[in-house]
Amino acid sequence: MMNLGIFIAVGIGGFLGAIFRFTISGWIQKSSGSLFPFGTLGVNILGSFIIGFLFLYFQHINLSIHQKAIFVTGLLGALTTFSTFSWETLFMIQEGLWGKAVGNIGLNIFLCLGATFLGMIIFKKIYGV
Repeated sequence: MMNLGIFIAVGIGGFLGAIFRFTISGWIQKSSGSLFPFGTLGVNILGSFIIGFLFLYFQHINLSIHQKAIFVTGLLGALTTFSTFSWETLFMIQEGLWGKAVGNIGLNIFLCLGATFLGMIIFKKIYGV
């Protein structure tokens, strides 16, 4: 069973991640001037990059389970928005916007996988691993 400390750690990280998601995705969406969900795409790419980097980084430093819960489950879980991505994609499909829906799926999957890989490569370059 999870202890209260883990729940608090996830909550703190989730609080921060949600604020970052709201701020960053809103800024990107407004800056794009488009109806396409670039804000969601942007935070998914950013979160994927960060988790790729942190996954390797956390293997090299001694973090408690509470610290990992704050950063990965809480902060990144709230920052990335695949639930929003799913809703937006289904909405596009329901509206008959198949090209945009397929583009949204492709961009989110391939760019986020690429960003995770890039985060890992940059970590290896920085830390010589």
